[in-house]
Amino acid sequence: MPKTFMPSFKDPAELQAHQLKGLQWTVSHAYEGSSFYRQKWAATGVQPADIQSLDDIRKLPFTTADDLRAGYPLPLLSVPVSQVVRIHASSGTTGKKKVLAYTQKDIDDWAHFFARCYEMAGLSAEDRVQIAVGYGVWTAGVGFQLGCEKFGAMAVPVGPGNVDLQCQFLVDLQSTVMCCTASMALLMAEEVRRRRLKDKIALKKIIFGSERSSDAMRQRIKELLGLEDMFDIPGMTELYGPGTGLDCATHEGIHYWADYYILEILDPTTLAPVPPEEIGEMVVTTLCKEAAPLIRYRTRDLTRLIDHRCSCGNILPLHDRILGRSDDMIIFRAVNIYPGQIDEVLSTIPEAACEYQVILDRRDDGKDYMTIRLECCEDFDPARKPELAQRVADEVKKQIMVSCQVDVVDYCALPRSERKAKRFFDKRPP
Repeated sequence: MPKTFMPSFKDPAELQAHQLKGLQWTVSHAYEGSSFYRQKWAATGVQPADIQSLDDIRKLPFTTADDLRAGYPLPLLSVPVSQVVRIHASSGTTGKKKVLAYTQKDIDDWAHFFARCYEMAGLSAEDRVQIAVGYGVWTAGVGFQLGCEKFGAMAVPVGPGNVDLQCQFLVDLQSTVMCCTASMALLMAEEVRRRRLKDKIALKKIIFGSERSSDAMRQRIKELLGLEDMFDIPGMTELYGPGTGLDCATHEGIHYWADYYILEILDPTTLAPVPPEEIGEMVVTTLCKEAAPLIRYRTRDLTRLIDHRCSCGNILPLHDRILGRSDDMIIFRAVNIYPGQIDEVLSTIPEAACEYQVILDRRDDGKDYMTIRLECCEDFDPARKPELAQRVADEVKKQIMVSCQVDVVDYCALPRSERKAKRFFDKRPP
C-alpha cells in the first residue's frame, strides 16, 4: 500500500483533541522559551494553565508582522540558537524583513505536510515536478523541492524565469507537473503555443502559488497547455512556507492542515469571529512549531471558512481561495474595493482575456477616476471593442458600485511576468 502523508483522525472530535493538545504544548513552549511571548502575556495576565479548551485561544493576545520586524533578526525565538538549523525570510521589499528560524523538526514537519500536497494533487513517484519559483532566502523553491523529495517524485529545480531552459526541460525531461505563480504559468502557456511545443511536452498538472488568479486566467492556461488539472497552494514564510494546504480534485475549497495549525477567521476591524462562509482575516496559531511558534498571528490575508465537509471524503477542513489582503483594500469614491473583486467581475465576461491593469488617478477637477486596461480574447473582432468596454463598465458598476472607464487593448498587449503580476496602479497623491 502506498505511503500516505494524510492524518488518521477518525472524526472531527479526534482532530480537535489533537489541536487542543498542540495548543497547550505551544503556549507552554513559547512561555518558557520566548521572552517576547512571556512579556506580552504578562501584560494581559495569561498563563499557560489558562488554556483548557480550544475556545480559550481567545484569551491570548495577537501577534503581528510589526512584532516580527521589531524582534529582528530572530523574532519569536523559543529555542536556544544552537538548535536553529535554518532561517528563511519574507519577500517584502520595504523595511526589515521578517526572518523566521527553523529547528530540524520544523524542517521535517514542513517536508511531511508539503508531501501531503503532492499526494492530494494525485501525483505518484513517476511524476517529474518542474519547480519554477524563487530559491534563496525565500521559502518558495526550497519548500516545493523539499516536499517533492519527501514525497518521492523527481524534482526539477529550475527556479523562476529563464523561459528557454523551462521549455527545454519540459521537452527533454518530459516534466509532468509545474509549480509556479499563475503569471508564470500564463507566460509559459503562451510560450509553449508560440513555439508549437504542445505536442512535444507531457505537462498534465500545475500547482499555483504566491498570487491570486482569476477563473479566466486558469481556464486560458488550461486550454493552452491541455492540462488535466490545476491546484491552488497557499502558504507564507511565517507559517513554515508554501504547502500549508491544497485544493483537491473536487475544487470545493482549500484543505488546510488543521493538524499543524489552528485557523481563525476574524473581522479585521473588530477582531471578532465571523460566521462560516463570511469573509474575514486569517489568524493562525501553530501546534508544533519549535523555533518560532506563531500564536494568533494576523496574516492580513482574507478568505472564508467553508462550512461543509469536502465531497472527496477527506476529514481536513476547507477554506476558500485567498481573496486578497486587508491592507490591499483600496478606497475609491468612498467604496471599499479588494483586487479580487475585479477578478471576479472580469471572469464572468467570456470576451475578456485574463490580463488587465487598474489605474487610479486624481484629475484637475479633484475627483478620483478609475481606468481598466483590459486585453480582449485572441481573435476578437476589433470593431467590437467599444461594445466590450461598455459591458465591462456596466458589470463593474452593477457588482462593485463604482464607475470606471474601460480601455480594451489587443491580446498580449499588456506585459507578462515571470513572478507576480502587478495589476493595480494607484497614482493618486497621498
